[in-house]
Amino acid sequence: MTEVVVTGLGATTPLGGDVASTWEQLTAGKSGVGALDQEWAAELSTRIAAQLAQEPGEKIPRVRMRRLDRSEQVALIAAQEAWNDAAHGDDVDHERLGVCFGSGIGGAITLLEQDDILEAKGPRRVSPHTVPMLMPNGPAAVVGLEMGAQAGVHAPTSACATSAEAIAWAADMIRAGRADIVVAGGAEAVIHALPLAGFGSMRALSTRNDEPERASRPWDTGRDGFVMGEGAGALVLERADYARARGARIYAKVAGSGLTSDGFDMVQPHPECAGGIRAMRFALQQAGLTGSDVGHVNAHATSTPVGDMAEVHGIREAIGSHPILTGTKSMTGHLLGAAGAVESIASILAIHYGIIPPTLNLESPESDLDLDVASGEARKVELNAVMNNSFGFGGHNAALLFTRP
Repeated sequence: MTEVVVTGLGATTPLGGDVASTWEQLTAGKSGVGALDQEWAAELSTRIAAQLAQEPGEKIPRVRMRRLDRSEQVALIAAQEAWNDAAHGDDVDHERLGVCFGSGIGGAITLLEQDDILEAKGPRRVSPHTVPMLMPNGPAAVVGLEMGAQAGVHAPTSACATSAEAIAWAADMIRAGRADIVVAGGAEAVIHALPLAGFGSMRALSTRNDEPERASRPWDTGRDGFVMGEGAGALVLERADYARARGARIYAKVAGSGLTSDGFDMVQPHPECAGGIRAMRFALQQAGLTGSDVGHVNAHATSTPVGDMAEVHGIREAIGSHPILTGTKSMTGHLLGAAGAVESIASILAIHYGIIPPTLNLESPESDLDLDVASGEARKVELNAVMNNSFGFGGHNAALLFTRP
C-alpha cells in the first residue's frame, strides 16, 4: 500500500490563530470557552461558545473578506499555514495536487445575514457573492483555487466527522494514484443565534453559562452537553517517496483509517458504539497494527451524557484498556466539521513532541471510566501510534490512525 505522510499543519482555533499558539495553549490546559456578548445571545438558553482567538480580518485583506463566508475565511487561513509549513517550492505539478476539505454546516452565517437583507431591503440588495459564500463546498473551493489544485477538489459533509473523513479520503486519493499531494481538513464558523437555538432545543448544549471555562467536561458526571466552537484545521498529505525526495519534514504517517455508519439514529450515537468499534478496527487493519500498538486516543468526547461513555466502551472493545485518553474539546469546544482536523493535528503533535494534552474539568469521573485519562495537566510519554475518533449526526464514524514516520 502506498505510504502517505503529513508534511504540513495549519489551524486557527479558539486557542490561537495558528498551530504553534493552539498547541501551546492545549498543552498548558487553557480553555478557549467564554461568554457571548452579542445582543442576539441574550435570550438563548446557552450563552457561551468557543470563539476564535484571532479574527480572520487580521490575516485576510478587507476586500477579500467581504467575498468569503466566515467558514471560508478560516479554511483559507488554515490551508495557507499548512502549505507554507510544508515548504513546497514553485515547481509543484498542479495536476497532481488535490484538495479534500469539508464543512459540516457551511455558510450558515451568510445565509442568515442575506435573508435578513432580503426581508428588510429587498432582492436588489442581496450580495452577488451570496451563493459562493453559502454553498457547502465553499471552503473546499476557496482552498482549491488558492492552491491551484487540479487533481480534484472534494467537499465531504458528514456533520462532526467531516474533516476526519476528508483526511481519510485525501489519503485514499494518494493511494489510488490520483494525486501526489492533497490539502485536507475542515472548517466551521456558525456561532449564531439560529444554530445555537437549534442545538439548544435539542438539549445538546451545555447551559453552564456562569462558568464557561468549566462547561465542557468530557466523562465528568456533571457534564450537560457540548460547547460550540469555531475554527479550521488543515493538513498537507503527500506520497511518502515524493516527500522524502524533496527533503520534506515529515510529522507522521497516515497509517490507517476506518469509515463506517451506524444505521441507528439521526442524532443519537449507537449505545454500544458499534459503528465506532468497526471504524477503529478497520483503521488498525489497514495499518497492519493491533490495539496493543496504540498508546493514545484523542477521543471524540463531546461532553454529552450519552456519547462519552459509549465511546469509552468502544475504545475498550476495539483497542483495549491500555491507551491514554484525552478530550481536547474540553478546551477548544466542539468545532463540528473542523473537529476531526484540529484533533488530528493534536494527535500528530502528540507523537511528534511526546506530549498528550490534558482533559479539563474531569472532577468527578463516571464510575465505569476505567481507562487512563490525561487530566489536569499534559502527560509526557513516547508514542508510536495514536488514534483519533470523530463521530457525527447521521451515524457517521471516522477513525484515523497516525504513526511515527
